[in-house]
Amino acid sequence: MGNGRRGVLGSGHVDSGGARRSGSPSPRRPTPAPARALSRSQAHQAKADRFHAHIHVHASRPLLCCSRLCPATRSHRPLWRQLLCRFASVLGQFNLQKFVTSVREGGVKKRSSGSSWLKNAGKYLCDKSLYALGFCTEYLITPDDVLLVSSDVYGDNKATRNKAVFHHKFPQHDLTVEAVWPGLFVDKSGDYWDVPFSIGMDLASISSNSGSSYHLCIQHSSGAAKLFAGHQNLEMPQTLLPGLCMKTGYAIKKSVDIWRSKAGKLKSVQPLDIFLSDPHISMSGILGTVVSGSLGDNSARSRGGNEPQTSGGFGLHLPGNKLKLSGDLFASLSFSAQHGHFQRLFFDLTRVHGRLDFPSGSKFISGAAHLAQDLHNSKPLDLAMLEPICPDVTLSLQQQIVGEFIFRVDSKLGFNFTSGELQPHVRDTIYAVEYALKVLGSAKAVAWYSPKQKEAMVELRFFET
Repeated sequence: MGNGRRGVLGSGHVDSGGARRSGSPSPRRPTPAPARALSRSQAHQAKADRFHAHIHVHASRPLLCCSRLCPATRSHRPLWRQLLCRFASVLGQFNLQKFVTSVREGGVKKRSSGSSWLKNAGKYLCDKSLYALGFCTEYLITPDDVLLVSSDVYGDNKATRNKAVFHHKFPQHDLTVEAVWPGLFVDKSGDYWDVPFSIGMDLASISSNSGSSYHLCIQHSSGAAKLFAGHQNLEMPQTLLPGLCMKTGYAIKKSVDIWRSKAGKLKSVQPLDIFLSDPHISMSGILGTVVSGSLGDNSARSRGGNEPQTSGGFGLHLPGNKLKLSGDLFASLSFSAQHGHFQRLFFDLTRVHGRLDFPSGSKFISGAAHLAQDLHNSKPLDLAMLEPICPDVTLSLQQQIVGEFIFRVDSKLGFNFTSGELQPHVRDTIYAVEYALKVLGSAKAVAWYSPKQKEAMVELRFFET
C-alpha cells in the first residue's frame, strides 16, 4: 500500500479511522461580535438558534450513541454503545457451475418423460446447496482500533465459517489479532485445507522503501485439518497440525532508482492512477532472517524422516517435549520498469515487474559452494545442486488498452530437477482486467481468472503500486 500501513482487510479497504466525514464541509465558525445586553425575547431566540445550529452540524456525521454529543459521559457508557458501525454488507453466492451441471444431467435422464427444460430448471433452482450468504460488519471502537466480524452460511448444511479480526495502530507498528472457526488455508501446491479453529497474532513494523523492519507472528491451531477438495491421500502440511507456532523475522530493504523521468505531465489532466503516473526504472533488494518455533503436534518430523535434508538453516528438534526450533536466511531482488504517465487515452502505460525470491539462504550457500568446488576440482557439475540455488520467479505485465482499462498477467515460475535435467515450469498464471477509478485517486476494480485453480473474482483494490 502506498501509505506504508497494511489495513485489516488488505488493499481492498481504505482506512478512514480518525478522518473527517467527506460529506458536507464543516460550517465556519463566525467571528464573535462584541458583547451587548439582550432582551429576554432576544436571548430565547439566540438560544434556539444555537440549538438548531448544533443539530445541523451533527446531522451530517455518522450516527453514534449520545456519548458522542456529550464526551463527559462517554466513559460511563458500555463498550457496545460506543461502537461505530463503519459498514455492513450482505453478499449472496449462486453456484452457477453446479446448477448447469445438474440441469444437463437431469435433462438427459428426463428427456424420455417429455418434461420441459424450464420446469426442470425451476426444480433445480430450489436446491439449497446452490446458495450461500455472507455477512460482514466493521466497527470503529476508537480512531486506532477496528473490529471486523464476518460469517458465511451455506445452504447445503456445511459448517458456518466465522471470522473475527481486531486491528490496532501503534505509532510505528500494526497489530492484528485474527480468529477463524473453521478456517480455510491453502498450501504451496494450491490445495485447500479446513482447520477447525485457528487464532493468530501479527505484530509488524511500518514498512518503508528503505530501511529495516521486523515481524512477529504467533499462530495456534486446534483440531484435525481435513482436505477441502481434491486428492484425499495428500500429506497434511506440518503447519496445520494442532499446536503453537511462532515466527519472527528481521529484514533490511534497499531501493535504488536507476532512472526516473523528469518530463512534466500533461497540464490540467489528472492521471488515472497517481501511483502509476511516474515513468521509471528501479531495483530493490531485501535481506533478512527468520526464526521459528513449534510446540505441539506441528513440531513432528515429516513422513519418512527426511526433513533435515529438505529444510535449510539450523534446527533443533526435541521429540519428547514436542519442541522444534529452526532458523534461516532469505533474500529477494525485484526490478520494475514503467513507460507512460497513464494520462492519455491509448497505450500510455506499460509496466513490467519481476521478482526473484531465495527462500532459503543456507540452501543457496551450500549449493553454490558445492558447484564452486566441482569447478575448482575440474569435476562434472552435479546438476542436482542447481535446484537449491534457483530462485522462485514472479513476473508481472501491465498494459493499458484504452482509457481506464488495463490488461494484466501475473506468472509464477519454478525449477524442478527431474530425469537428470533442470526443467523450468509455470506454477500459476493469473489473467486480469483492471479498471482505474479516477475519482478515488488510486483505486481499481479488478476481474481476474486463474486457469490452474479454476477460480475467478471481481474485487476492489486501493493504493496498489
